[in-house]
Amino acid sequence: MREQTLYPPVKAFLEGQGYAVKGEVNGCDLVAVRGEEPPLIVELKTSFSLPLVFQGIARQALSDHVYLAVPPFSGRTTRRKDALGLCRRLGLGLLTVRFEPSPFVEALADPAPYRPRQRKHAIGRLLREFQRRVGDPNQGGSTGRPIMTAYRQDALRCAAHLRLHGPTKAALVARGTGVARARPIMYADHYGWFERAADTPPGVYGLTPKGHAALEQYADAVAALERSDSSLGV
Repeated sequence: MREQTLYPPVKAFLEGQGYAVKGEVNGCDLVAVRGEEPPLIVELKTSFSLPLVFQGIARQALSDHVYLAVPPFSGRTTRRKDALGLCRRLGLGLLTVRFEPSPFVEALADPAPYRPRQRKHAIGRLLREFQRRVGDPNQGGSTGRPIMTAYRQDALRCAAHLRLHGPTKAALVARGTGVARARPIMYADHYGWFERAADTPPGVYGLTPKGHAALEQYADAVAALERSDSSLGV
């Protein structure tokens, strides 16, 4: 497919909305004019890419009504979502052009000023995680390794307590570690480290073999937590 292949259906789409359309005007792939309205510019590409975005940004010096037109995105919906998010932030419109079973143009986004949504809950979660996390245990930009979250640190505290004291009631684990959410952490057992201890009253938890292995795997992190907790008097 060539970029020129996208031109006829996009032209027909805009003409159907009352625009007069011409191609390759002063470097713009497509320019459409309707009455006294500002010109509408469309840049055509066979796939969504950063160079296409750069082109669109450059065209915004000529008009606030700039669209990028590409074939439909593949089944990877994340790429479509990311492209839409980027276009909205930049005030660019986005069109997709399909040819089967017949030519069809769909407007996924129209040019408009970006208005960020207030995400107080997300900001709160971010700050709570920052505040609860002990030290700086993760190298920024790391991939392929588990992230040491505040939740994982609390789970390690609980596991270290059980290794030292054996099966213990959740309330005592919470008291001994300072982890207020010790019971939900051990009950949910997100990592497979905890189990209800056999032949004990309800609410008593012990360590699984996976829990013992995790304490060995994260020995340095456990030691850092113990030093921090000791300094805080936990």
